[in-house]
Amino acid sequence: MKANTATPSESKRVIVAAVHAASVMLNAGETVAKACRLIAEAASGGARLVVFPESFIPGFPLWNALRAPIDGHAFFRRFAENSIQVPGVEVQAIASAAARNRIFVGMGLSERSAISPGCLWNSNILISEEGALLNHHRKLVPTFYEKLSWTSGDAAGLNVVETPFGRVGSLICGENNNPLSRYTLMAQGEQIHTGSYPPVWPFRNPLTGAKTYDLSDAIRLRSAAHSFEAKVFTIVSAGFLDEASVEVIADGDDRARQILRASPRSCSMVVGPTGELCSEVRRDEEGMVFSEIDIGELTELKQHHDMAGYYNRLDIFSLSVNRIRRRLVSFDGEVSGDLFGTDIQPTASSLATNAGPEKVV
Repeated sequence: MKANTATPSESKRVIVAAVHAASVMLNAGETVAKACRLIAEAASGGARLVVFPESFIPGFPLWNALRAPIDGHAFFRRFAENSIQVPGVEVQAIASAAARNRIFVGMGLSERSAISPGCLWNSNILISEEGALLNHHRKLVPTFYEKLSWTSGDAAGLNVVETPFGRVGSLICGENNNPLSRYTLMAQGEQIHTGSYPPVWPFRNPLTGAKTYDLSDAIRLRSAAHSFEAKVFTIVSAGFLDEASVEVIADGDDRARQILRASPRSCSMVVGPTGELCSEVRRDEEGMVFSEIDIGELTELKQHHDMAGYYNRLDIFSLSVNRIRRRLVSFDGEVSGDLFGTDIQPTASSLATNAGPEKVV
């Protein structure tokens, strides 16, 4: 009998990086400058893709957990004034850094409407190594007290983007709990998943002895579940709460300061397609997590469970996703622009047929 001489195909290895860093709280300009430095650091470490935390620009609105809404107006105004437009000058700076360092960038940001200065989204963008805006996702539903800052997004950005090293999809924080959102990415052949998270998530008051919400445990559970079910690598980037941010958010309130310091911290890491860790877990200090992943490993695992292939029953189940970015008003003869004045996001399929994604550099 002839021996089986089949050997695994050539590996498709790529180095990825997850940022675990603090924003310069409520200062978009300085946070963008810090992001550009971190982009260069990731590229110097050999990464082809670097992922940033949720609402890294200009920071996460944690004051909503600590103050009554009637006491939060000044914070909201400052947050809105430091939220950014997509595209806009801050995005141009990030895109220039991506092109200069030849690296793909996934960035979490608070997005401000071009029409209403009080309309904000919790958004995530993917920028190519040439400085092109490849995807623009707005979180579908703000979680709990996030509703005091952000409005609901849409499915226009629920895309998986083809890159030279794999197909990349992204979800923001609690969206990684949403089975239909996750399946939407699985069904597009996602291979690399990015999940972005805040630095802490105060859910119960830790000063009263109540059981707190362990954000790091929640992140590990979500990331392992999606990686295992989708057969993808998950890059987790979470924010870091430094003392400067604590002081800005507390604004002289010692109780708020104590709650922030006592709330369990988040963590950043890379998780593999069997749910195993592929990197260190960074939690208690700022830094960056690097991992070399091999997209070629996914093929064998797809033979086991493939939700985007044979391990599905399309004759039984169906899912329809509405990617339209709705408008408040339509004018005869006008064909572009969404309800808040930004360009309609093309779908993943149309990106392949258009002349190309919008250049922002």
